[in-house]
Amino acid sequence: MAKLRLALLLTALSLALPAAAAARVPQGFIGMNVDGPLLTGQVNLDAQLGVMARSGVESVRVPFYWSQAQPVSSFIYIDSADAPRYANVNGIPTNWGPTDQIVGLAAKHRISVLPNVQQAPGWASRHPGNPASPPLGTAPYANFLTALVQRYGPKGSFWKANPNLPKLPIRDWQIWNEPDSTKYWSDQPWVTDYTALLKASHRALKKADSGSRAVLAGFPSRSWVSLARLYAAGARRYFDVAAVHPFSLPVANIPRILVQDRRVMTRYHDDKKPFFITETSWPSAKGKTSTKYGFEVTQAGQAAKAKKVLKTLAKVRTLLNVERVYWYSWISLDTSTDAPFDYAGLQRLMPNGALVRKPAFSAFTGTALKLEGCRSKTSSATSCRR
Repeated sequence: MAKLRLALLLTALSLALPAAAAARVPQGFIGMNVDGPLLTGQVNLDAQLGVMARSGVESVRVPFYWSQAQPVSSFIYIDSADAPRYANVNGIPTNWGPTDQIVGLAAKHRISVLPNVQQAPGWASRHPGNPASPPLGTAPYANFLTALVQRYGPKGSFWKANPNLPKLPIRDWQIWNEPDSTKYWSDQPWVTDYTALLKASHRALKKADSGSRAVLAGFPSRSWVSLARLYAAGARRYFDVAAVHPFSLPVANIPRILVQDRRVMTRYHDDKKPFFITETSWPSAKGKTSTKYGFEVTQAGQAAKAKKVLKTLAKVRTLLNVERVYWYSWISLDTSTDAPFDYAGLQRLMPNGALVRKPAFSAFTGTALKLEGCRSKTSSATSCRR
């Protein structure tokens, strides 16, 4: 029966891709990664979230850096002058400032937030000083997730402290980022350690908020291989949403990658879980960097891909149970000679601080609004002028 379902899925997919009519998408489907200049104070975050809301972005994926929130394990390491910035979370100094800012501003514009909770602080790190180190153990990370839910979940203290904001509690939490890459998880092979972290995280989230969902770390490249390894390690019960980063030059390969992932999930009797595509992109880095991933394009090519990928995923979202898609990313510097993703933004931040919209900006935002059935929006992601 499972093989028959997959055969039907592949057949339906081949028929769905050439369809001309634009499919409508549900609230929250179109998302954006927020990082780089948006989080370093180089641009006005509030203003840019307003632009996103007017442009069809209804969800943002944001790194919540554990190392930034809880840099030390005790108040004895905090200078008395800095102490007021830190809340006491079970004896651990916790700075909610950066995450309060993004959650508050996103709520103002009625944009939902998907936190990508990553990067262990030195005191909870297996290899202190290495930002890619796995946690030393699972309990401190799980405790931090609990604290995050207590801050930003349905009964969160943040919402009680900010009653004038639209209340958009966070219910989905992404557990780390790309652990199959040494850039984010230094110790390889990663499967046993990450499965243990996932198990502890899932339990902590469900205890703190029974309606929360644990989202897998996004897997790039051969994501179906990483998924198969996770399932073989017994991770099936410890996540609610599968996440992938399907990078490929042809847009048509994106749903094909998802079919491969779904095939693995079907094999383990777990094919009902939804997908989040937490990163997809075509950097406009063609001919500009020494490092090449194979999906670098020109600015014109980036615009064409941005438009096509949204339309393609809108057409197959029900078939493949794709719940959200996040473009990577909103702003980039476009200056590197060896990092293609430095050209991934829809906008370029110039040395003088000005923002230049690349052709992909209009292609992405125009397509997003059309798929949402809107002529335009105000600076609220839930508004829609038809």
